[in-house]
Amino acid sequence: MTRRIFVAGHRGMVGGAILRALAQRHAAGEAHEILTAPRAGLDLRDRDAVVRFFHAARPDQVIIAAGRVGGIAANIAQPAEFLHDNLMIATTIIHAAQKAGVDRLLNLGSSCIYPRDAPQPMPEDVLMTGPLDPSNAPYALAKIAGIALCAAYHSQYGADFRSLMPPNLYGPGDNFHATSSHVIPALMARMHHARHIAAPSVDIWGDGQARREFMFVDDLADAALFVLDLPPQAYWGALGEGLAHLNAGSGEETSVATLARALAQVTGYGGEIRFDPAKPSGVARRIVDSRRLERLGWNAKINLHNGLIQTYRWFIIHHEMGELRRYC
Repeated sequence: MTRRIFVAGHRGMVGGAILRALAQRHAAGEAHEILTAPRAGLDLRDRDAVVRFFHAARPDQVIIAAGRVGGIAANIAQPAEFLHDNLMIATTIIHAAQKAGVDRLLNLGSSCIYPRDAPQPMPEDVLMTGPLDPSNAPYALAKIAGIALCAAYHSQYGADFRSLMPPNLYGPGDNFHATSSHVIPALMARMHHARHIAAPSVDIWGDGQARREFMFVDDLADAALFVLDLPPQAYWGALGEGLAHLNAGSGEETSVATLARALAQVTGYGGEIRFDPAKPSGVARRIVDSRRLERLGWNAKINLHNGLIQTYRWFIIHHEMGELRRYC
């Protein structure tokens, strides 16, 4: 039977990786039809429009990879947009999926949902046990609401609506804008430009000691399809009492300083890397505990070094084509 899978946010980094993973499965003989909708034709914040789209397209499964995303600077500058847009996208799609009788939905979020002072690595059950990190609290609140709504529709209607929370993502299709991007694409673009103009130094926010878990986006796509395909008893049985989501991590932890040196090596930048401790670094450490998903049989495959190389190759190709010139 051919599954009809709607990928919300297919033009973004995560959505693009999911399309690549689905294309590989199709080439291997899996029968499915991918449904997408361009942003110009469907505003995912518009409840009535999305309901009409779902009733017309009749997807069997839905993956929510859409949302407003950005780094610390963007979250601090636009808290209203990050909260409003992500809330509206999640609630609109989840509501429309239930109304249209979608068989299964996967809601993708972020590890920023966990409290600022959560124990590390962060297990799923520490959600809402403490205050969020102020630097991205609006975005985190919207993602928490998405998890809660999936759980509510499951509880009230029996809807098989699942949630998966990854750590910091990077890879082909990322946003390389100097002020609105996350740490890896921002530093990659900055070091590429610094090498090109022979800049003597590159400045980085924070003291470089913050530790993060970075996950290559194609690993997340693989994890997303793995979780989407799990039998209901396997997914819901793995959660434990009161839980409604799973973590998916790379299992690889690195400091921002180590990351900066790795990016300098990948981009060929030989200048000085200067840290500015007066600027915010975010939380000191943020690593997800992925043991529940690992026990189900999934593990990340792409380490940080190889992921950075693949990402820089993509960046170079698109930069040379002129698509990223305004970001560098």
